Amino acid sequence: MTVDEIRAIEERFPQVFQRPLYKRFWPLFLVTGTILYLIYALWFFSLPQVLRESHWERLPLFLSQWISYDLQPEFRLDQPQITPKYPRFSALGENPNPDWVIRNPDGTFTVQIDGAAKSITFDKTRATIVADGQSVLVSLTGGKPVVTGPVPDWVTVHDDEVVAKMGFVGEVRVTVDRVKVRKRFLGWANFVFDTRSPFFGKSAGEVFSLIVSGPELKPGTSNLALAADNIWNNAQWQHGDVWTKLLQTIVMAFLGTLLGGIVAFPLAFFAARNITPSGLLSQVLKRFFDFMRSVDMLIWALFFTRAFGPGPLAGSAAIFFTEIGTLGKTYSEALENIDDKPREGVLSTGANGLLVQRYGVMPEVVPIFISQTLYQWESNTRGATIIGAVGAGGIGLKLWEAMRTNSNWANVFYMVLLTLFVVFVFDNISNFLRRRLSRTLHDYNRLQAAEG
Repeated sequence: MTVDEIRAIEERFPQVFQRPLYKRFWPLFLVTGTILYLIYALWFFSLPQVLRESHWERLPLFLSQWISYDLQPEFRLDQPQITPKYPRFSALGENPNPDWVIRNPDGTFTVQIDGAAKSITFDKTRATIVADGQSVLVSLTGGKPVVTGPVPDWVTVHDDEVVAKMGFVGEVRVTVDRVKVRKRFLGWANFVFDTRSPFFGKSAGEVFSLIVSGPELKPGTSNLALAADNIWNNAQWQHGDVWTKLLQTIVMAFLGTLLGGIVAFPLAFFAARNITPSGLLSQVLKRFFDFMRSVDMLIWALFFTRAFGPGPLAGSAAIFFTEIGTLGKTYSEALENIDDKPREGVLSTGANGLLVQRYGVMPEVVPIFISQTLYQWESNTRGATIIGAVGAGGIGLKLWEAMRTNSNWANVFYMVLLTLFVVFVFDNISNFLRRRLSRTLHDYNRLQAAEG
């Protein structure tokens, strides 16, 4: 091609050969802007400092507490006789005598933390800690514990205490006047029966035999009813209270969403521009929906908790107010996007305004309304758990109470699993119903097209 031909093509297609600067370099601008934003975010949130000062060593401990429990026998060495002492609410119940705490014939005690591989043997004068194939001798006669010989890396010597960390299975703390052992077990202790139950400590076969043909353990009450009562009123896991709070959460989500949909339904018709006769009314209602949505559900929950006190009423009211705005907006937008031909057809028959909406609008939007409401119900089932943490009732409040103690992490995990299960179930129910409604809407549209 000649120079003149090339110049002529450039003049005919300036949008290709003479693009603006921002169009030619937009990928570079995008990458540069993203990098600058990430640098700003790192500075704004002080992420390097946060990562540097975070206590990452606590993460394995917290995770292990979700799926395990520990027992903590303590042995006082300054008493006339060494006897194990357990915490008041020990998972072993009253007068425990576990087989891993052994009183030797020579008067010493042996506590097996992980069988014979990890253990401690002690009396009032010395202690021998065994782990990882090594033995550490601790003398207790000089006013403070003294380690004799080399100190392995799993032993830490303080001024008045020797600490032996043995990994997940537990640890040992030795002072001149006491030995404290922490032994960890996988699983959830006393999940079915607590230490007060007459079924406590019995195997599954023994419990089944007692329920089917055993003598009454409580006069006037069948063993089956007694077992059910003991499970429901388990003092350690509080199954009855947890499941009641979970049901409150479900009811809160359902009631708040239902009432919000009932109120939003008629208001949406007055807010839709193509239906309401007043443009001012439409704008006022849309701004009202915006206000109700702009105040987060958590803020509404705080407000109603102060007004009504802690409980599910505050949670239901918070969801109700939020859903008026959310469903009102989605309903009105669905109405503004309808096909006007069915409505015009009904209007041409001389029907009044109410009948026009009933037969010309409702068949088209009702499946959409139901689908949107189901999605909000599913979402509010999750949201009800969050607002419960601020006192709005439900399992969220129970979950927050368990987390505040910083010790009942297994109970926290139990409630988290229940919440996940409920959300999973309602998510699948909602998805199934929405799919059915989508097919119904599709069939309706095909029928309308065929009749048209």
